[in-house]
Amino acid sequence: MKTETVALIALVSLVTPVLTSYLVEALRRRPTGPARVPSDPGVTVDYANIGGLRVRYLKMGRGPNLVLLHTLRTQLDIFQKIIPKLAEQFTVYACDYPGHGWSDIPHAEYAPEDFYQWTEAFLETVDIREACVVGVSIGGTIALVLAARQNPRVARVIAINPYDYPPAGGIRSSSLMARLILGPAAVPILGATLMRLRNRFVSDTIMAGGVASADALSPELRAEFYEVGERRGHYQGFLSLLSHERRWAEARNLYPQIKIPTLLIYGEQDWAPVAQRERTGGLIPGVVVKTVGSGGHFLTLDRPAELTELIVPFVARTSTAPDPPAMPGATNRLNESQHG
Repeated sequence: MKTETVALIALVSLVTPVLTSYLVEALRRRPTGPARVPSDPGVTVDYANIGGLRVRYLKMGRGPNLVLLHTLRTQLDIFQKIIPKLAEQFTVYACDYPGHGWSDIPHAEYAPEDFYQWTEAFLETVDIREACVVGVSIGGTIALVLAARQNPRVARVIAINPYDYPPAGGIRSSSLMARLILGPAAVPILGATLMRLRNRFVSDTIMAGGVASADALSPELRAEFYEVGERRGHYQGFLSLLSHERRWAEARNLYPQIKIPTLLIYGEQDWAPVAQRERTGGLIPGVVVKTVGSGGHFLTLDRPAELTELIVPFVARTSTAPDPPAMPGATNRLNESQHG
């Protein structure tokens, strides 16, 4: 076989998957956002204008303000198991970051600083004051950074499995599928090609790596996560976020400046290596650290009752307002320590 023929075959073999991936992406159905929360049709959603971006959020309940910030690649629905209970005692807010859920998908870097500024703008636009900010994953890191920067609207922070340790651990360590699909994300052409060829099986498998128990992630929520990923521009935004993943660790440089009550919660099976958890805890003055047994990265789905039992008393103890009544609920193995 001539050299030219071999070269042509090789070129076609390389180009075909790339062209196919563009075709697959172009033929995807483009979903539209629901008017209500799928897990609770009685709850309507609203949109805030954040610097020209429409950001989806919900507001439920009455009482002290409590703001929920979700993980990377998910959306406010990840709190569906804890919002009803929390709304009995708090005014609960939850939002989708830009590029996530059903919020607008801007052309942005999706670097950590973007998320810090978007969250600050959300608090200001919706005029949320004296808030307890509860964040999971990057949401936990965002909450800690806002506290370190002495944001005047943040009164206390609960950081759940904060995502401040890459390259150690992280979403790529959650499953073999995550390593295969997300590992090459930064490789030119290859990373984007693999992302465009994503399918429901790939999405479900990667998402399942966030929970300790497979049944904690309902079929309906898996479908919602995949549907959101079909939106135009979504995969590019996620690739941009991954390209800045290591920069989330820079947040730890600010933690010693935190001066407000802080609760740090880890799922026993979270992606963060134990050494990184201890390092984060050691940086925050006066922090209370707890570990929830049999819980993964998406702790709001794995252990909602135990998590709610931790949130309510912490807010009560650190608030000048009258303490809310103790909440009954299931118990679980909890390990607690305090750094000071």
